[in-house]
Amino acid sequence: MSDVSLAGRVALVTGASRGIGLETVQSLARRGCRVLAGVRNPTDELRGVFSEWETKHQTSIDIVHVDLSSAEVASSCAKELARVEGLQILVNNAGVASGSLFQMTSMKEFREMFEVNFFATVALTQLLSRRLSRTGNASIINIGSTAGLNGDAGTSAYGSSKAALMYLTRVMAIELGRLDIRVNAVAPTVTATDMFGQMTEESRDALIQGGAIKRAATAREVAETVAFLAGDGAAMITGQVIRVDGGQRGR
Repeated sequence: MSDVSLAGRVALVTGASRGIGLETVQSLARRGCRVLAGVRNPTDELRGVFSEWETKHQTSIDIVHVDLSSAEVASSCAKELARVEGLQILVNNAGVASGSLFQMTSMKEFREMFEVNFFATVALTQLLSRRLSRTGNASIINIGSTAGLNGDAGTSAYGSSKAALMYLTRVMAIELGRLDIRVNAVAPTVTATDMFGQMTEESRDALIQGGAIKRAATAREVAETVAFLAGDGAAMITGQVIRVDGGQRGR
């Protein structure tokens, strides 16, 4: 997938300060894409990283304010971003995670997971999809999770919110296809990011051992899948949930 060219295109990546989001910024920039890196609180260190990548990949990476703490705040951010000309790619990566058994999961935790992982993402995407439809040949990639597909213990709130997003992916693909917008989701297994440390060692090992490839995914492996779905090589792919799971499907 390294030969995918995205030269001349503009992408917005939410949750771009770390993990899968940060790696996706580089994967898109590597292919000549101009990237808007959606971040809540940019740091000088992050600015320095993006500056190095701009020079290395001969493209531009602009930090933009994206806050998905609530649907209302996300809508406000989207209104500002809707002014961006040429936006063709939207990567909905920002999200939060938590883990606890169903009987121990509070309603507050359920609401927090859905507010960020689903409602705020929906609010942002509804507004930006209008901009994407004006540009055409557009692609929306939602970052889901195998937690929303497998029904793993301890993922009731997080997995449910991601399951909702992946279901919506299929509905969006049907409705937005006539507007020349493709919509897909990527569902990673446990991935070696900051969120990796939020899981117990027992939970991580159970997921890893359940796959044919017995290791965690890397953020770059997920980002490369995103870059493929954003490009012309995936022009006939929409409404799909692409699992990056090391073969967990058969477990």
